[in-house]
Amino acid sequence: MKRIQAWAKHYKRELTAVAYALKHKETPWYAKVLAMVVVGYALSPIDLIPDFIPVLGYLDDLLIVPLGIALTVKMIPSEVFEQCREQAENQPLEKGRHIVAAVVIIGLWTILLLWVTNLLFHWIN
Repeated sequence: MKRIQAWAKHYKRELTAVAYALKHKETPWYAKVLAMVVVGYALSPIDLIPDFIPVLGYLDDLLIVPLGIALTVKMIPSEVFEQCREQAENQPLEKGRHIVAAVVIIGLWTILLLWVTNLLFHWIN
């Protein structure tokens, strides 16, 4: 159980470092795009595979997010990401920002859903 808790704490800190890398001026633009997707997906209350589906529901949380973090870290220069890790260690993200991020993410999911619905409606008619 302690290994699982340590693993979860590690990825939470890595996700925070990825969030700080978004703001870092030396992070390449393509890494920032992937970092936005990874952080947005991790904070999103909506998953690709709903959690109520046995086993598969938690696979996205256990596989997609860590793989996204790992890929993002590979795209960021190591000295830049080390600075972001130190910042994540010393300054965890503020709780209020999670709420703002969640509202933005829900808004984006809503826009995407409306767009797909509109496309399907026009395709059927």
